[in-house]
Amino acid sequence: MEINKKTLHAMEEKLQSIYEQQDAAYLLTNIQRLLDEYESTIPTQNRKHEFVSEKDTILITYGDTIKEDGKAPLQSLHEFLNGHVKDTVSGVHVLPFYPFSSDDGFSVIDYFSVDSKLGSWDEVEILSDDYELMFDAVINHISAKSDWFQEYLKGNPAYQDFFIEADPEADYSKVTRPRALPLLTKFETANGPKYIWTTFSEDQIDLNYKNPDLVLKIIELLLFYIAKGAKLIRLDAIGFLWKEMGTSCIHLDQTHRMIQLFRHIVETIAPDTILITETNVPHKDNISYFGNGYNEARMVYQFPLPPLTLHTFLTGDASHLADWASSLEETTEETTFFNFLASHDGIGVRPVEGILTDEEVEGMIDQVQSHGGYVSYKDNGDGTKSPYELNINYFDALSHPDDELEKKVKRFAAAQSVLLSVTGVPGIYIHSMLGSQNDQEGVEATGRYRSINREKLNRSKLEKELADPSSIRSQVLDNLKQLIKIRTAERAFHPNSPQQVLKLNNHVFSIVRTNKDNAEEKVFVLINVSDNQQSLILDSGSQTARDLISGKTYRPQTDKLSVSLEPYQVIWLKA
Repeated sequence: MEINKKTLHAMEEKLQSIYEQQDAAYLLTNIQRLLDEYESTIPTQNRKHEFVSEKDTILITYGDTIKEDGKAPLQSLHEFLNGHVKDTVSGVHVLPFYPFSSDDGFSVIDYFSVDSKLGSWDEVEILSDDYELMFDAVINHISAKSDWFQEYLKGNPAYQDFFIEADPEADYSKVTRPRALPLLTKFETANGPKYIWTTFSEDQIDLNYKNPDLVLKIIELLLFYIAKGAKLIRLDAIGFLWKEMGTSCIHLDQTHRMIQLFRHIVETIAPDTILITETNVPHKDNISYFGNGYNEARMVYQFPLPPLTLHTFLTGDASHLADWASSLEETTEETTFFNFLASHDGIGVRPVEGILTDEEVEGMIDQVQSHGGYVSYKDNGDGTKSPYELNINYFDALSHPDDELEKKVKRFAAAQSVLLSVTGVPGIYIHSMLGSQNDQEGVEATGRYRSINREKLNRSKLEKELADPSSIRSQVLDNLKQLIKIRTAERAFHPNSPQQVLKLNNHVFSIVRTNKDNAEEKVFVLINVSDNQQSLILDSGSQTARDLISGKTYRPQTDKLSVSLEPYQVIWLKA
């Protein structure tokens, strides 16, 4: 395909900033070849006026979360979604659906295949006809069972430099360690014993991006995913991509440049495809993946939001959440946050470093454990460990097991309203959408804490529960569908519409969202995060306002509105 000179020059500059001139030239030539090969397989995309809007809500799910006999899980998922949330969610993030050997999909055996237990590429492509799909590019590491690594072990020279051999006697104390596991793993190879870099586990072998041929394989993979229907590509654990001895091996300049290269390539052939980075780290490091706002990731995960929202509702105090939200810088029109509260992983605590005190984190840990959850730790590299994530279903995280059901449901809905109110695109985990609770049997079966929030659901049983209006599942789903329906009709909730935090009452999270296209159109968001009734006075001018959720009308007295909120009540007030 024809690449304009400006883009070609930008790619060349980016490659030369990472590689020696000969390797950079080799890569540029072959990138052009790959773009030519894939041009006919990818439908023409013209850049949309807006890359996201208030109508976007993404559901996060495994391909086999919903199962039934005699049917491919991806087909069952598709049918279930069409039956319950077709008009509610715009996109679906199907967590890794490739053949894998461990870590519930994140140790990929074959990047280019669909796990036959889930279905085939046919089911994926049919799903993409109804929903914008997010694919995972698990490209920091690959399974030890993959052909790539097995060929390396056999001594195949084509794969010799696909992985990172390391000296076990070297000093790795500066290397950031996400898990309390060895950094290097010993393998017997045709060339003798070798110690290989394995950031996450002995089954997840880190890839060597210093090798141009490996880079071309990954670029081909990204193009292949776009051809198969990916509208969003999640770059998993991308912060660890480049390794350099004597450094932390996270967030290195080469990693940022590589993502910027990916952005150039993707925009050349599919300008509406969105790259989203997954970096479960403190906020400053996380937003560095926006680059200059136009040249790197278009979306980044908003990792502080889950633990901050949890802390807010556990304490009944929105102070930290409000302070953090007021500190957020506006994104460019080309970037936004991907907001979520729950996911297939736990609730990360590293992102609240510097926001919550150690004592506040410990208090949150104690409550999570009393609610049936667990804590996972990371290795600090000096013999000590620190809490890394809280493993618990978000519904159960918010409430004590002895709390009344009505209170649990209201508190959960209020927490989800935070997600739906703040600037960015909301992502809702399927177990949150369906009001699931802790899966202790899953933890016992796998021996892994993360299984607590990865339950597989029988479709027939699930349908019966949803048909019962008194069930938790039915109440939670109905609440979320109502809020999302309202949200999608309000331009003030556009991901890039301005947000102002109002610090009116520590027990009420209060923000104003202003229509990015009409500064006169505002929605006041008021969320009571406490067990008690709260009262507020709002400056409203002389305008009457209506709660978009309840329909109640509020009339001003002397240019002020008096608003009272019941415990965990949510009000979206529009003049």
